[in-house]
Amino acid sequence: MARSILENGPSTAGELADRLGLTPAAVRRHLDHLLEQGEVEARDRRVPGQRGRGRPAREFVLTQSGRDAFDQQYDDLAAQALRFLAETGGEQAIDEFARRRVAFIERDYERVAAGHPDLSPAEALAKVFTDEGYAASVRDLPVVGEQLCQQHCPVSHVAHEFPQLCEAETEAIASVLGTHVQRLATIAHGDGVCTTCIPGSTTKEKA
Repeated sequence: MARSILENGPSTAGELADRLGLTPAAVRRHLDHLLEQGEVEARDRRVPGQRGRGRPAREFVLTQSGRDAFDQQYDDLAAQALRFLAETGGEQAIDEFARRRVAFIERDYERVAAGHPDLSPAEALAKVFTDEGYAASVRDLPVVGEQLCQQHCPVSHVAHEFPQLCEAETEAIASVLGTHVQRLATIAHGDGVCTTCIPGSTTKEKA
């Protein structure tokens, strides 16, 4: 259940039941356990525009503790290594490391885009990130364009101390798409999802 929330983002109990083929009672039992362990938290779902009558739906999101259960066990070692790099090589060394770490974006984007011509540039980019463990997806933004959503960040703890990692990632996204993009939120700074706004000029033609 935690992995389903990780890969699909904030989810209601009903969405989890449908996605996992579980009964409402089973979902509630699992969620109660995750809440008790501090791995998820509940919040009111935000609905754009005016909300109707009644209480808003409750959705469940992973806490930082919940994310820690996945592949972040080497964060402390990575942070120590980057601190040493900063002390011995300065900020320039950190910047270069950050650019090299996200080299997979430019390395894989053209291949994925060519192999999946049905995908928009943003969707091809989401596949590149997902293949690297980011659980990425794309949402349409009315008028604006598309939004790249990364439900998971393998380096979020380290990126909190070294924002150059996020900055290099944003620059690489802009480079492969050939347009300015705007990073709206990051897991490294306490947001539930990393989101990047991509202008409509990069979206695919609609039939």
